[in-house]
Amino acid sequence: MPVSFVHDTVPSIATIADADVRAGSTPGDATAVGVLVGPDGPLPDGLDLDWDDLAAAGFGATAGSALTVPRAGAPTLVLLGLGDGLDRAGLRDAAATLARTAAKHRRLAIDPTPAGLTPDDAAQVVTEGVLLARYRYDVLKAQPTVEPVETLIVVGDDVDAIETGLGVGRAMAEAQAIARDLANDPPIVLTAARFGDIAENLGPERGLTVEVFDKAALEALGCGGLLGVNLGSAEPPRMIKLTYVPDDPNGHHLSLVGKGIMYDAGGLALKPADETHANMKNDMSGAGSIFGAMLQLRALGCRTTVVGYLMCTDNRPSGTAIAMGDVLSIRGGTTVEVANTDAEGRLVMADALVLATETDTQAIVDIATLTGATMRALGTSVAGLFGNDQALVDQVAAASAATDESAWQMPLERRYRNQLDSSVADIKNLGGPNAGGITAALFLDHFVDGRPWAHLDIAGVAESEADTSWHTPGCTGFGARLLARLACDFTPTGA
Repeated sequence: MPVSFVHDTVPSIATIADADVRAGSTPGDATAVGVLVGPDGPLPDGLDLDWDDLAAAGFGATAGSALTVPRAGAPTLVLLGLGDGLDRAGLRDAAATLARTAAKHRRLAIDPTPAGLTPDDAAQVVTEGVLLARYRYDVLKAQPTVEPVETLIVVGDDVDAIETGLGVGRAMAEAQAIARDLANDPPIVLTAARFGDIAENLGPERGLTVEVFDKAALEALGCGGLLGVNLGSAEPPRMIKLTYVPDDPNGHHLSLVGKGIMYDAGGLALKPADETHANMKNDMSGAGSIFGAMLQLRALGCRTTVVGYLMCTDNRPSGTAIAMGDVLSIRGGTTVEVANTDAEGRLVMADALVLATETDTQAIVDIATLTGATMRALGTSVAGLFGNDQALVDQVAAASAATDESAWQMPLERRYRNQLDSSVADIKNLGGPNAGGITAALFLDHFVDGRPWAHLDIAGVAESEADTSWHTPGCTGFGARLLARLACDFTPTGA
């Protein structure tokens, strides 16, 4: 019997919740203080250096630059380059630079006033930058690899506004850290059933109604896509349905659908034994991001009713796995020819898309590590954004810009739809050799019944090799902050 590692809760919750994040008129008890400095601008009090000294040390105050100045009997100063000015993304990066440059310090302070943002916006992005930069997936290590943040003081005069921003920033950072933890969990740690247990444990205390559907319940629902992909796995499937109903609802209703392939070996279309295969624990990143986002909706004061569908299973090869040429029946009766067992994410999500259309939802947004084609088109820093309703796509793009989780709109080119025609079923799950991101989106579009719908393909952005700014190595948790922002700001498009 294999060893099973199980943790009772998602570990980053404790890590972030333990940080004392507060507003202050002074740096207080911080041991390292971040100071924003513009080129040739005023230097902070207590700095016994001039611009010639800083230039000699290689610091020109350009955006992204930093210089550590130890001081006897006083907090270490970390000069952070302001450049020509910082927007939200730039200030988030500067705060992350503080967290990294003062890596051995647990008590940090920063005055973001020179960035020129409103106090609440500045406090939010500073909190996100510091906490996310210090994130590491350490749950399976004997010793942590980074020092946790014990205290973060955001200095400014408008304490009430700063406190508001700190609350949003903490919630957003926690959403992404939870999504990172879930995706970083090895498949022996996080099975579909275990994910269901975590949701039932954490969801209700965060204002969510949680329903976990086992194999028998999925059979009763006719979820042939999820059940078909699960045929090769020894682990049972789960659909995790999360429902958030605000205390003061605004009448808006948004549905989120997440791909939750806990480990993707490719089924009988086995992936090569390389690093890509090893990283396939991240194939549930879409479901993890929705879970992380929805856990924070109450804390963020979201007034939109949100329902999330997390479609969870392994995709493994075995004597019982689906084969190329098999036909599955999706919820609602659409039959799908399986042209490739490694195009499984769209199969499990199709069931959920149909379930969402059976409700009074006003829009559906799905998120999935879906295609290598989108990764090849946009690289590892930008997600692909598709949709059938431009007003909804614009809302997703606005949330993307606000959170610096970059997404680029791709065409839903319907002239490629015939590539999904099947001679034996209603549709097949794979198009031709080109435009794979578009044909995958067209497959999903088939199941939304004309409802306003947007699709985020995060295959390229779900994993990071970089250790820069607020990005850390491993699974990124991309989409958690974006979806939380979208839910809070969502407006029905009327389509």
